[in-house]
Amino acid sequence: MPANADKSPDKNAAPPPPAPLRVPVADSHTHLDMQSGTVAEALAKAASVGVTTLVQVGCDLAGSRWAAETAAANDAVHAAVALHPNEAPRIVHGDPGGTSQPIRPGGGWSRQGERPAGGDAALDEALAEIDRLAALPQVRGVGETGLDYFRTGPEGKDAQERSFRAHIEIAKRHGKALVIHDRDAHADVLRVLKEEGAPERTVFHCYSGDADMAEVCARAGYFMSFAGNVTFKNAQNLRDALAVAPAELVLVETDAPFLTPAPYRGRPNAPYLVPVTVRAMAEVRGTDEDTLAGHLAANTARAFGY
Repeated sequence: MPANADKSPDKNAAPPPPAPLRVPVADSHTHLDMQSGTVAEALAKAASVGVTTLVQVGCDLAGSRWAAETAAANDAVHAAVALHPNEAPRIVHGDPGGTSQPIRPGGGWSRQGERPAGGDAALDEALAEIDRLAALPQVRGVGETGLDYFRTGPEGKDAQERSFRAHIEIAKRHGKALVIHDRDAHADVLRVLKEEGAPERTVFHCYSGDADMAEVCARAGYFMSFAGNVTFKNAQNLRDALAVAPAELVLVETDAPFLTPAPYRGRPNAPYLVPVTVRAMAEVRGTDEDTLAGHLAANTARAFGY
């Protein structure tokens, strides 16, 4: 085999574990229910590299219930519960395949078994269940909620915004963090937050704005959580945003099994790969990884109140 031949394993294989972090951090946003293996295996593998806390995030009713149950059973896991922005119009229209795209590429509901009945009453019923779950002590966040104009067309915007506003109210009433999914909808997300009044702790999951938006978020005191895509070659806007974001408002996440950081892009992501992103973030910010990890750990605990 030539010296420069591709020696990488199968593209579907899990990347190798990175060197452990010296200062433990939290994965502020992951989807264990969409990953292979058991929860215990994921927690052990993450802890072995210094990722000692996970926030498990729901995208629909079944996934939110699972998040709450998993957090109740594991001290290292905290839950966030919500209807994903793309879930809301599907519930209203009762159409899992037509009106909206799947919540995630290649999939629909995070855990199969439920289908919406349709209509505004169905959305109200689903939101009532999210409200019930949000009251549980192991549930530290309400999300991921927000707006997504990439996978849902104009006909779904009203349902998305109504759901988003309801989640904001739920988060404030229960004193929980608000976890925002914002895709191609920056101006409207910021508008709704201003109109409704953002919760005391608001997290932009998988931050996708530029440096100017980061400054807007900083002035408002919003947390900005960076995922593996900050390492992608075409993501200079994210690196510019990370460079200007205040140290006390920066989080790290995987959004696993999605957004695997370079050089493993396209392969399965999991919480144990957080150190890869932390080290890339430290380079962008011009700081050492221990200092950044200390900020990330403290910020995540403050954001989610644990």
